[in-house]
Amino acid sequence: MDERLTVFQGKMEKSLNNLEEEFAAIRAGRANPHVLDKLRVDYYGTPSPIQSVANVSVPEARMIQIQPWEASLVKEIEKAILCSDIGINPTNDGKVIRLVFPELTEERRKELAKDVKKKGETAKVAIRNIRRDAMDSFKKLGKTEDISEDEIKDLEDGMQKLTDQYVAKIDSAVDAKTKEILTV
Repeated sequence: MDERLTVFQGKMEKSLNNLEEEFAAIRAGRANPHVLDKLRVDYYGTPSPIQSVANVSVPEARMIQIQPWEASLVKEIEKAILCSDIGINPTNDGKVIRLVFPELTEERRKELAKDVKKKGETAKVAIRNIRRDAMDSFKKLGKTEDISEDEIKDLEDGMQKLTDQYVAKIDSAVDAKTKEILTV
């Protein structure tokens, strides 16, 4: 593959990875510790991820258990969860915080499926923007450097193939996540 295409492929890969990270944070009725990935707690003045200040485990299918390494963090972690958009009230016994995920209603599942599709469309727009930037840079190459029209055409064809590949990957990721959410 041409190294001029590799740069844009890297950008497309980042867009796909970002989408997959967003999908990991969407809960599908089962307890998934990734819903805590974006939460930060104040640990001696430093905002730290919950996973770095506590042991996070999934003892049951619909429960996450958070055991802070310091008892003083229980309140901080609980506050971070309450302020987040997870939508679950934590319970604690002074040492361990438990998040019990309720079974999703049919309506909520459909809402989440719509949200997944929307995130997928946003990722496709990002991929298409990368393609547009690539095409523009290839046209500029043709004007500034000594490159034949055939080479530019080959680069543009390669870029279109890459775009199609990543759009297909996004579609399959959206389909898989939608299926996971709608499965009762």
